[in-house]
Amino acid sequence: MRGRTSEVGARDLREFLAGAFQLPDDVTSLAEETAPDNDLPTPGSSYPEEFTGTSAPTLSPTPTPTSMASPSRDSDLRRTFPAFPPRPSEGGDGSGDNGDDAPSTPRFAETWWGNAWVTALEEGALDPKRLLRGRSYAEKGHVDAITVTPGLVLAYVKGSRARPYRVQVRLRTLDDADWERFLDAAADRPGHIAALLDKEMPKSLAECGVPLLPGPGDLAPQCSCPDSGHPCKHAAALCYQTARLLDADPFVLLLLRGRGERPLLDALSRRNAARAARAAQEQEPAALPGVRATDVLAAQGERRLPPLPLPLPIPPHPEQPPVYPAAPGGPDPFVLDQLATDAAARAHALLSTGRDPVGDLTLWQDAVRLAAARPGSGLTVTTRALYASLAKATGRTTGELARAVAAWRQGGIEGLAVLEDPWDPPAGRFDRARPLLLAADLPAFRPWHNHLTHPHGHVQLRLGRDGLWYAYESEPGDEDWWPRGTPDLDPVGALTGLGAPGDL
Repeated sequence: MRGRTSEVGARDLREFLAGAFQLPDDVTSLAEETAPDNDLPTPGSSYPEEFTGTSAPTLSPTPTPTSMASPSRDSDLRRTFPAFPPRPSEGGDGSGDNGDDAPSTPRFAETWWGNAWVTALEEGALDPKRLLRGRSYAEKGHVDAITVTPGLVLAYVKGSRARPYRVQVRLRTLDDADWERFLDAAADRPGHIAALLDKEMPKSLAECGVPLLPGPGDLAPQCSCPDSGHPCKHAAALCYQTARLLDADPFVLLLLRGRGERPLLDALSRRNAARAARAAQEQEPAALPGVRATDVLAAQGERRLPPLPLPLPIPPHPEQPPVYPAAPGGPDPFVLDQLATDAAARAHALLSTGRDPVGDLTLWQDAVRLAAARPGSGLTVTTRALYASLAKATGRTTGELARAVAAWRQGGIEGLAVLEDPWDPPAGRFDRARPLLLAADLPAFRPWHNHLTHPHGHVQLRLGRDGLWYAYESEPGDEDWWPRGTPDLDPVGALTGLGAPGDL
């Protein structure tokens, strides 16, 4: 009896230890694990007898995970993106039957590289119907926040059950040799770096011999649902939403392949600096015209001085500054490049015209000018840092700086004055503007100082002291005016591009 009691006790201990280290976040209820991944059981399917009888075990409910998002843990090698809102589906709800053919739906992504990702998913899938269901899930917002790390995309996806499924998609990272080839290709053409900063992926860079974009079969999905499809609809939904992430930022693809945005840009900066240094060493310095000091001293004894050489010709344009490498604790190389480029342009203007074009600007005006000179329309990581620094130095917010930049790009310093300084124009052109607008089938605009505002409050014209009309737009009922379009001497012409007269 004692031996049997010991045997029973040992068995109970083993069973207890076997389940003591299970992770609750990845465990679903037994009913979920054994049910097929459809809204209803498939015809002819059956559940194991031990789960369908009256003696089925009763499980305590497992807490439902609400999000994978942990922005506080983000770093160079981890980025968390909020869930995309639902959007109308252009290809139906994915429940139709297209036979064995591929889904005949419009393109899901907006960029060529985003659609290349979708092509890799669809050409490697075994069941078009699951793709259609996954696409429908993505369009309806079933995919929660997405976390991207090297070689892995991770998210929770809401299916037909109350508890969402934990989904991950793996992609092979590049080795060091691949990254060396990629960095060489990116550094060979400065336009590649500029395109990446503008959130574009050049085809020539993606086709440089390094497998950046996945091919059919390269995406390895895994889902906690019981469906054995490749991929299941939950993994397909995550893949479709990942294509939208790639649309917005190609650095997500580079992170998936193993490198973060900041380390990549630092590596490109160091490589460009090394190339510039080698080029400077290989180039022999040109001989400058001049007079040797010994000749001048010898000629002084004879009271004869040779004529001075003619001044060097003015360069046709300022040259590009050298590339500055990033150093730990040192200044940002992109900020140095910005300042050096600006100083070279000002020096060239001073040399050629005798006047500094920005010498009379205030601190605020000069900050707006520097921010407006940043290329591209989107706020990159570097541009956001520049905006934050300039806003802090001038005691303004980044929102105020962004609006001022839009005004500067619309009309320079005069455009900024139109944004910030209302004034009372004399009678004449301002008074004649309202009949011109009425003649163009536009309603009567309301005057205030140098402003003429549409009665619906969404379009506005401002007369500048330079005699040009500047167009502004706002949401109806909001006093949130932003510069739009190109200044024009004609008030109707200034509204060109903002919509047809019937829309205005």
